[in-house]
Amino acid sequence: MIALLLRDIRLAVRAGGGFGLGLAFFLIVVVLVPFGVGPQSELLSRIAAGILWIGALLACLVSLDRIFALDWEDGSLDLLATAPLPMEAVAAVKGLAHWITTGLPLVLAAPVLGVLLSLPVQGYGPLVLSLLLGTPALSMIGAFGAALTVGLRRGGLLLSLLVLPLYVPTLIFGAEMARRGVDGQDYSTPMLMLAGITCGTIALLPFASAAVLRVNLR
Repeated sequence: MIALLLRDIRLAVRAGGGFGLGLAFFLIVVVLVPFGVGPQSELLSRIAAGILWIGALLACLVSLDRIFALDWEDGSLDLLATAPLPMEAVAAVKGLAHWITTGLPLVLAAPVLGVLLSLPVQGYGPLVLSLLLGTPALSMIGAFGAALTVGLRRGGLLLSLLVLPLYVPTLIFGAEMARRGVDGQDYSTPMLMLAGITCGTIALLPFASAAVLRVNLR
């Protein structure tokens, strides 16, 4: 599992489809928002948490089709299916590699980009914590969607249509947690809901992804 994880991280960094592309997309979204809504600091500070969460969600979406596509194209997926490592572990490792190369850089970059949106000082902690809790769920849901569409032509569009509705609960509770933190309110309830969603996806979706991959490899 460790060897597979390191291999996927190296491929993502070299190909530029994980770390660089998602982070660049996140930066572009956040930089363009002030041009669209105006330079008013009060308005930007109110919508900063939601904008950062939407940017992180879309940035995760950009590189989802690469989770299994490269392995499908070069035949590595067939070898992984016959390897001693269970397909459930393969799916979990793929989701973890996607989070390390895409989700984690977004978490680290969010405080810096929050400055561009005039995010209040008290909102940085809840924002980073919400992204740290929520982005693993985005990666695991994305891995499930990538398993569903692997091998399909123009599967990227279908993947987006399948995954975006599943992202909505994570977005709602993540943005609500960050918003309450900005307003100085108690955010324990959305935090627990967000943690529950993430734990549920980590526990269940590797099995669903493995089942879908087995069907696609027949």
